[in-house]
Amino acid sequence: MDTVRRRAWLVVVCALLAAVCAAALSPAAFSALSSGGAVATETEAERAGDQAERLNVPSPDLLLAVSRRTTGGDEAAVRDGARAVVGALSRQRDVRAVWSAVATGDPWLRSRDGRTVLVAARLKGTDKDRKHAAPGVVSAARSAAPGLRVEPSGEVWAHREIDETIDHDLRRAELLAAPALFVVLVFAYGSVVSALLPVVVAALAVGCTLPVLGLLAQVMDVSRVAVSAASAIGLGLAVDYSLFLLARFREETARGADRETALAAALRSSGRSVAFSAAAVAACLATAMVVPVPLLRGLSLAGMVVAVLAALIALTVVPACLRLLGPHADAWDPLARWRRSGTGDGSRFWQRTASAVTARPLLAGGTAVLLLVLMALPFSHASLGLVDERTLPPSAPAATAAERVRTEFAAPPERLLTVVVTGPGATDGARSYRDRLAHIPDVTGARVVRTVPSDEAAVLLVASAAAPDTPEADAVVRAVRAAPAPGTVLVGGRAAEVTDTADAVLDALPRCLLLLAVGLMVLLGTFTRTVVAPLKALAVAAVSLGASLGAMVVLFQDGHGNAALGGFRAMGSLDASTLLFVLFITLALSVDYEVFLLGRIREEYQRCGDNRAAIVGGIARTGRLMTSAAAAVALSTAAMGTSEVSLLKLIGIGVALGALVDAVLVRGLLVPAVMAALGPANWWTPARTRPSPWMTARAEKGEG
Repeated sequence: MDTVRRRAWLVVVCALLAAVCAAALSPAAFSALSSGGAVATETEAERAGDQAERLNVPSPDLLLAVSRRTTGGDEAAVRDGARAVVGALSRQRDVRAVWSAVATGDPWLRSRDGRTVLVAARLKGTDKDRKHAAPGVVSAARSAAPGLRVEPSGEVWAHREIDETIDHDLRRAELLAAPALFVVLVFAYGSVVSALLPVVVAALAVGCTLPVLGLLAQVMDVSRVAVSAASAIGLGLAVDYSLFLLARFREETARGADRETALAAALRSSGRSVAFSAAAVAACLATAMVVPVPLLRGLSLAGMVVAVLAALIALTVVPACLRLLGPHADAWDPLARWRRSGTGDGSRFWQRTASAVTARPLLAGGTAVLLLVLMALPFSHASLGLVDERTLPPSAPAATAAERVRTEFAAPPERLLTVVVTGPGATDGARSYRDRLAHIPDVTGARVVRTVPSDEAAVLLVASAAAPDTPEADAVVRAVRAAPAPGTVLVGGRAAEVTDTADAVLDALPRCLLLLAVGLMVLLGTFTRTVVAPLKALAVAAVSLGASLGAMVVLFQDGHGNAALGGFRAMGSLDASTLLFVLFITLALSVDYEVFLLGRIREEYQRCGDNRAAIVGGIARTGRLMTSAAAAVALSTAAMGTSEVSLLKLIGIGVALGALVDAVLVRGLLVPAVMAALGPANWWTPARTRPSPWMTARAEKGEG
């Protein structure tokens, strides 16, 4: 026993050292993370932007609206101020290019009433470099025109303000969620001391994930939003893994086993489920890497890393703490007088629910499917877009300035398409090509801004009447690309980025889903040693995900959740990366719950040989645990719904809703109904892959 305790102390000391190292490395790691990355890479829009910049027609990422502080007045002062701003910024080392209507004569950079002039700038460096440089550039612009109003907007300024608001709102959400979350954990774990175990696992897993993300950020784009992703997934898995290990440990001690024997049995049974769950979650998230969107890839990496670390920490630190704490692990239970003694029979509520469902599986399953399908129907009109300043509250400075540009200018920069034509006839045919583009529906104007005879190239700007993330803007992009041209055409601009990102996501989805299905089939098939159960799990997961996605369309795209969620601006579309990430987190949690439920039902089936009794027993012993775990995840993520950033609301509410729907409606009703309807077919295995009697015997003892 002394040797066991010494090893336990060694594990705890190593965990503390890892926590100290992670805390020391975290500031540098966090500073290495980038912002943005929501636009797909290696697209036509990206190539068009690069080609236009080589031809000295860069796209602006920082806009400065220069106007008088009061209405009326001399327009000459505004022109002089804009000229001074251009001169000042041209001397800034962080500015690659700067221009305005005063310098170029571009009428689209002057407001309709002539009282506001737009100064457009392109900053140097990466997304992170430009975001850090933006405040200095804006300060220099305001110093150059002290008597005028200079309002910043544009992609860089919007992302900077979004990041700052997210950081503030996340801290507030954590403070709001912490007390309620701890109450749920105390209720679920049965004592204050035990409730601290998942907190320790989550803190270690998330804390150690941050330095890993900082290291990965040296070779690829990893967004700061990945930290939020790691926190959400890490907490959810930490609660699940710790709770199922502790529940099995207590179940064994309730049967009369000593603590060391009970812990060994818990590690053999629930520990195996933890390992397979982490592998399945990592496999789910790994498939998202085929989508060429840096933000989504970074979020997926964060989820994969934290899933593996959560499993490793749960399988080492939790047993070590239980060994060192001994009976004190169950200390300070404020609800002790109301709890039933013993845990062998599981939850009476879930036992009665499972009995009722399995008695009439077609009725219960049909009702659950009908509800889930009705929830999924709105997803049929989902529209994909990209995040911009509209995710901020309308009162935010970046959102206010951008809305002003949108309203006062005939051709806001966000609605311009950059068209690059190359080839022998590009320069000579540029004007006739411009005239053809001007007649495309929803095009309000077209201009030739540069011709380069030596490179046989021309650059045109096409103004659209439609907002970038609307079907009308998508139609304009496709019409411009399809129009007859005097050479090879590349089309860029914000609307083209939205179109190309949506196309890239939709093109990658079939490969992503195929890899996902194959990976889960292999993992769940190995775990359950059957073929039917993994197929059922995939089908049920698809219905569950559809319901969650449909709810997000209703709440956020259509804006019906505006009043209930504290107010936000419905954009008529959903950010493609965020939507996919919520989908993969929800799927990961769904697979996590599926692994634990299937593992317990399979164990019961091997023990009694009766399919219905196994389902009832498995649900009874896991139902309360899954709903408690889902409630913990829902509380921690739903607190993000208090954020002023609709992007963060979408992540928080989407994950919370998905976790609750899956744990209650799907695992509590649909899964037992389907398994009861399938009967012994649940456990069918091809003859060549059936386990030997010796393996079955080991499994019955909890050794498999």
